[in-house]
Amino acid sequence: MKPGYQQIYARYRENIISGVLKPGDRVPSIRVLAEELKVARKTVETAYAVLIGEGYLTSHGAQGTRVNRDLVLNAAPRPAPPVADDPLPSLTGIRDSLGYLELGIPSLDSFPYKKWLLLAGKAVRAMRPEDMTIPPVMGYYPLRQAIAAYLTVSRGVACTAEQVVITGGYRSNLLWILQALAATRDKVVFEDPGYFFGQKLLKRTVSRLHYAPVDENGINVDYLLQHHADARVVITTPSHQSPLAVTLSLPRKQQLLDWASQNDAWIVEDDYDGEFHYTRKVLPSLKSIDTHDRVIYVGTFSKTVMPSLRIGYMVLPVTTLNAFRESGEIMAGGQPLLAQKILTAFLAEGHFYKHLRKMRTLYQQRRTLVQTTLQALYPDIFTLEQTDGGMHIVAYLRSGSCDVELAALWQQHQLNVSPLSSWYSQHNRRFGLIMGYTNVRSEAEARALLSKPRAATLALLNGPPA
Repeated sequence: MKPGYQQIYARYRENIISGVLKPGDRVPSIRVLAEELKVARKTVETAYAVLIGEGYLTSHGAQGTRVNRDLVLNAAPRPAPPVADDPLPSLTGIRDSLGYLELGIPSLDSFPYKKWLLLAGKAVRAMRPEDMTIPPVMGYYPLRQAIAAYLTVSRGVACTAEQVVITGGYRSNLLWILQALAATRDKVVFEDPGYFFGQKLLKRTVSRLHYAPVDENGINVDYLLQHHADARVVITTPSHQSPLAVTLSLPRKQQLLDWASQNDAWIVEDDYDGEFHYTRKVLPSLKSIDTHDRVIYVGTFSKTVMPSLRIGYMVLPVTTLNAFRESGEIMAGGQPLLAQKILTAFLAEGHFYKHLRKMRTLYQQRRTLVQTTLQALYPDIFTLEQTDGGMHIVAYLRSGSCDVELAALWQQHQLNVSPLSSWYSQHNRRFGLIMGYTNVRSEAEARALLSKPRAATLALLNGPPA
């Protein structure tokens, strides 16, 4: 949906008040911004007129439009969260606050809101008394059919609707899998580094939790076979490893599948953002080559539609359906029916596919934009490693190990980055910042955001000037 003048006005006002745009900074010309946003020049002209009238901007004729040099703002950076041994409070705090560069948040300015609201209205008007009863444990059947059809075509996962179960998302998936398939003393292996909140959840629920390191080819299966061949469950992110964004190599995929088949073990494939690949036409899932039905495929609509939807799904091996249904009746329960019906229509009418195609192009552009800006502003601080896709990048520190302190510093400027080292559980760690890029809309915004902590970053890493 194209922004109206109110949205343009609100965005610039927010950036000025928060300090992203500073007094004297030049803003794009009406023509340039109109072309960038794909709106009429009159729309931008109206937004700028309101900003000028309220004193946020000043027009200087041929010299362009700038943030008012005389503007005095009292906004102060939010206090830095304390740097502690346990980063959980800090990461929970930034996840629950407004900011920029946050992980896992899809583009908020490019979602088809009008279409979603139309479908929501239809679903509400079509409600019947029977829709007010307890929702089915395994999920709304038409949605399960739509997901099965989508996965068969898009991810190569040949499955039926009976194998698809609708869940409340990542945590619900893990707890349900462990409840259905693992005994109390079974060994569970997680990637190192691995998704921060998944790691914390498993530490609280699994008595024998172990780790397998990740390198440029994904989870190290040789290490797994050498040290944890007796594992019952392995949880992995093969398409875009979380957080390193590397892809599990084909030889390792086959090696992992062979191990699971020979040892009666289960592989949980978390395909959290596998839809977003940029350098290849197809990025096949691990489940697509699983000939022995040992992979539990896990997906989510948090990254492709919206996190607030709180709908995920699993594709279950046929032999496990009864175990999952039984444990679901006890501990899972069904998901709200209305949201499932809206999502069903979104998929069935083709809007989801159209939205994904648009986001792939947009995210590739925005990733390049943020990477280029990072390299220009911090050439001696960070190094970037090219990966196939995903929704975040890792800016590795060229030297030093103070990424926790650095992340806290960036968070003072509402940059909700995460320290890479906190996603490790073992001692052999890498250091850097994990940052999302999906909501950085222009080169000017990228430079404005990433410039804010530059002086403090250089001071922290290089020390004060002599």
